[in-house]
Amino acid sequence: MAGTVSYCAGSALGYGYAEGLVNLALGLAANNLVVGLLDADVYGPSIPRMMNLRGNPELTDSNLMRPLVNFGIVCMSIGFLVEEAAPIVWRGLMVMSAIQKLLRQVDWGQLDYLVIDLPPGTGDVQLSISQNIPISGAVIVSTPQDIALLDAQRAAEMFRKVKVPVLGIVQNMSVFQCPKCKYETHIFGADGAKALATKLGLDVLGDIPLHLNIREMSDKGQPIVVSYPDSPEAKAYLRLTAEVVKRLPAPHG
Repeated sequence: MAGTVSYCAGSALGYGYAEGLVNLALGLAANNLVVGLLDADVYGPSIPRMMNLRGNPELTDSNLMRPLVNFGIVCMSIGFLVEEAAPIVWRGLMVMSAIQKLLRQVDWGQLDYLVIDLPPGTGDVQLSISQNIPISGAVIVSTPQDIALLDAQRAAEMFRKVKVPVLGIVQNMSVFQCPKCKYETHIFGADGAKALATKLGLDVLGDIPLHLNIREMSDKGQPIVVSYPDSPEAKAYLRLTAEVVKRLPAPHG
């Protein structure tokens, strides 16, 4: 496997974050790469719905779980193992055990890239992932809002402490364009993530707009990169994908 990419939210705002991860993975797959998607957000698994996947994984003869597949991407999530609306009330040791199972007891096959959805923060999940597998790079995601940027900075510093390269920062929900008059509003502030990137000596990998189509298509299990690949929103994700690939080991390298 050429690389493992951790996609970590610096902000607790859910909209746009997991959508970005899914569209990033789809952007990689669109380049004829073999991509796996691991949903490590144990408490709030959303990848099954966004990837339009349901059901329990089958077992191989070696007693490994087979990932579910859609849009050419193999996926594994704790959401495949529990009821969708069931609360997951686990302490740290149980969370780490679940992460180990998702990493080690899955027949991932031969991948070019494994993209991992991490929850916001700097807790057990992030540390367990970082300490158990070699990670090629982490992508930090944040809105431009000052409060969110504080968490983004903590996430970047955590990855640096555990020797995981930080590929850069994604400025999420960077601008909203009125669908009627086309006036652009920076609801969460302008260029905050860019200022943080400069402070930390990192690159800004992309700006993702706040757009109704992104949310609607993700809720329908038809991510924007697949459903409207020529739209400006999809192209924003494809530009992000290109910037991430530049900073990762070459496939089959």
